[in-house]
Amino acid sequence: MTTIRRFCCNDLLRFASVNLDHLTETFNMSFYMTYLARWPDYFHVAQAPGNRIMGYIMGKVEGQGESWHGHVTAVTVAPEYRRQQLAKKLMNLLEDISDNIDKAYFVDLFVRASNAPAIKMYEKLGYVIYRRVLRYYSGEEDGLDMRKALSRDVEKKSIIPLKRPVTPDELEYD
Repeated sequence: MTTIRRFCCNDLLRFASVNLDHLTETFNMSFYMTYLARWPDYFHVAQAPGNRIMGYIMGKVEGQGESWHGHVTAVTVAPEYRRQQLAKKLMNLLEDISDNIDKAYFVDLFVRASNAPAIKMYEKLGYVIYRRVLRYYSGEEDGLDMRKALSRDVEKKSIIPLKRPVTPDELEYD
């Protein structure tokens, strides 16, 4: 049986095998520690019997006014645990926290434009492509900013696609 729980410091020493996928962005330890300290509600791990890490989601809440939103920084599932709707469960958890606890307007994420399986999965979860970010990944590959409106965005303004691509320096960061 799968257990989904908050990520803890000890998990940093146990989750490297989940990050081996070439499409998974990896970060330095201090990056993970910052998320764990600042946004613990947005950092969860899926654990198999025997305490093996199956996958995780890491995110945050940011923005101001109608741009107040949940952000998925990373979601990944180890190859041997894929196709079991684990990513969907992790995404639903982050969306619920964004919607019901932090009262965000939407959830967003960035995905490589070439990652068709992930884009398809996010679309099935209700995400739309909001905008293309030119050379977002290492200055080489375009990224897609995908969004899903939450209950606070009654008119769904947050997901009206932009008509032109943007560059990374045009993105708003908190």
